[in-house]
Amino acid sequence: MSSFRNPVIPGFNPDPTVCVVPATETTPTCYFLSTSTFEYFPGCPIYTSFDLVNWRLIGHALTRRSQIEMRTVEPGAGSWASTLRYRPQEKRWYLATGIFQRYRPASDERIFPRGFYVSTDNIWDDNAWSDPVYFDNPGFDQDLFWDDDGKVYLSTTVRVANRQPDSKLKDFGIHISEIEIRTGWTLTPPKLIRESPHGIAEGSHILRRGEYYYLFTAEGGTEAGHQEWVFRSREGVYGPWEAQGKPLWYNGPDEEVQRTGHADVFDDGRGNWWAVLLGVRPVKDENGEYLEPQMGRESFLVKVDWIDDWPIFNEGRNITLTTAGREPVEQAPGQINSHDIRWQADLSRTSLELGWYQKNTPLKQCYSLTERPGYLRVYGNCYNLASPEAPAMLLRKQSSYTESFEAKMQFNPRKAGYEAGIVVWWSQYSYATYGLTLRKRVGGEQILTMVSRAPTGKAGDITLHYPNAEPINENDDIALEILPDDTIQLQIEATPTRYSLSFKLRNYQSTYRIHARDLTIPPPIGGAFSGISK
Repeated sequence: MSSFRNPVIPGFNPDPTVCVVPATETTPTCYFLSTSTFEYFPGCPIYTSFDLVNWRLIGHALTRRSQIEMRTVEPGAGSWASTLRYRPQEKRWYLATGIFQRYRPASDERIFPRGFYVSTDNIWDDNAWSDPVYFDNPGFDQDLFWDDDGKVYLSTTVRVANRQPDSKLKDFGIHISEIEIRTGWTLTPPKLIRESPHGIAEGSHILRRGEYYYLFTAEGGTEAGHQEWVFRSREGVYGPWEAQGKPLWYNGPDEEVQRTGHADVFDDGRGNWWAVLLGVRPVKDENGEYLEPQMGRESFLVKVDWIDDWPIFNEGRNITLTTAGREPVEQAPGQINSHDIRWQADLSRTSLELGWYQKNTPLKQCYSLTERPGYLRVYGNCYNLASPEAPAMLLRKQSSYTESFEAKMQFNPRKAGYEAGIVVWWSQYSYATYGLTLRKRVGGEQILTMVSRAPTGKAGDITLHYPNAEPINENDDIALEILPDDTIQLQIEATPTRYSLSFKLRNYQSTYRIHARDLTIPPPIGGAFSGISK
């Protein structure tokens, strides 16, 4: 029996959704997948694959402020779970999503977004995606379903209207309406089609197979209680819906893969069925306790079989890292040897390559690859890393528990307090940095000096240090002087439970370490839905 390794898209890639472009006489069946980006820009990455196991990032659906405007959104707000669909009749792709501008669950303060869709006839071109067409119904986790009679339905999650005043649950349910796809207008009043006993039903996807309509929902929240449920109806999208009385499976808090759900189910074009879903693969610390997974929620793939017109995921087993497939597929290696280079920045380009992200929608571009060819120039702005606004910061997703990131930097600030360097980023309330700053000494002298900021395990509590570099050769006893034209080497080294941040210049170096548990902490507002970036 063939098998492959999950996750198929490692690193921060939650809520996967897939569409299938059928084969033609000259091209094989092609698959496209999108994931959530929350408060990061650009939004909704687009991946492609020919075998469902090896995926390649080709662009993003939301790349301009007219599509995704996020000013001071909280951690975990922004763009939530999307639905990506291809309409062969139109040769057009649709992506439906919504943007949370206010998300403060601790105080039960949420502004449910009016979702929207964008569309394109060329998914390979970021600029071809349309501006949003907004829906009338509020909610999150938007799904679009085209029935055989041409009618289009929008399902989404919002709080139920008849909620009891003393309810201790969130009471989020799945609601559905027929819409006019051209305008997004609601044609029928929203109807509640799933209210979960767990208090949360979200991530809805509807499909039709044979004589049944199927409703897939994620329930119990996306933490330890996350489950995937399925319902079916012969009548249509309004139900009545028949249930099995139990989730499709449940990965518990002691398994190698946890928090699984938010599945999108599809036929691969050859009569075989599959599902993509999110999951986490946490590691244990030295005390044997699971850490909050630094990679965040990742994209998993499992096969789906049908018995008595009910779907069976992963042969009825829980999700594991080694997963049963259908036929042999050569999979790109998940781990590489020490000192091998997985990725290197292409500084010969005139525009930033795919895979870089910024926090929130930037007001203006903060970088240039053309002002000094062969270098990435970053322009500082008026917001620091603790700001709810968009600082001058470029990030890449961490995709392996063991990896390193290296950069060389020149920095010649003209005002005391200006700072530049590298960052291990969790949220504006928890991060680690190493870099340079211009510091004013007693007497007014200004000098370039090393600066670090380290998390303490308490949200918003970041410790500031001005470390000293030690000579690599113990016989050197001259203090390091950093000059404006110096090129310093900065490195982040990740292990499953710790991060090391290093500074090196000439014959001097300095390193400090942090524990992952001190970094991956919940923010005081918003939520921790993403993974580590650097």
